[in-house]
Amino acid sequence: MRRFAVVLVAGFLIALAAAGPSGVPLAKDADFQYEVLSPWAEVDPVPLRGISPRLNTLAGKKIGLFANFKRAARPMAAAVEKRLKEKFPTCETSLFDSREPNVTETETKNRDKFTAWAKEMDAVVAMVGD
Repeated sequence: MRRFAVVLVAGFLIALAAAGPSGVPLAKDADFQYEVLSPWAEVDPVPLRGISPRLNTLAGKKIGLFANFKRAARPMAAAVEKRLKEKFPTCETSLFDSREPNVTETETKNRDKFTAWAKEMDAVVAMVGD
């Protein structure tokens, strides 16, 4: 009995050709055993959870505005701040102006400053000026 694999690729079963030692296809009445392989890895399930619970309102909350180093980030932060103040006059905003290109603040020389700032915020809006 010859074995060959049947592989699931993007929802389609593809049978790999079974041939004899000489490369000649096996007879139509040959006895085959199929092994089905899955493209999915076996992983330990991790329950999904949000980073933090959603706020029921922004009124009276401290909202962090994180602006990355790109040119449009600071004007975007100013526009978001203006809209927040119009809609929620009692909310406070605090800008963290990142000057480090293409790295997260938690991995740079500003790590302690960024972490202390983030801990004071009830929520953060990130501006990426692309």
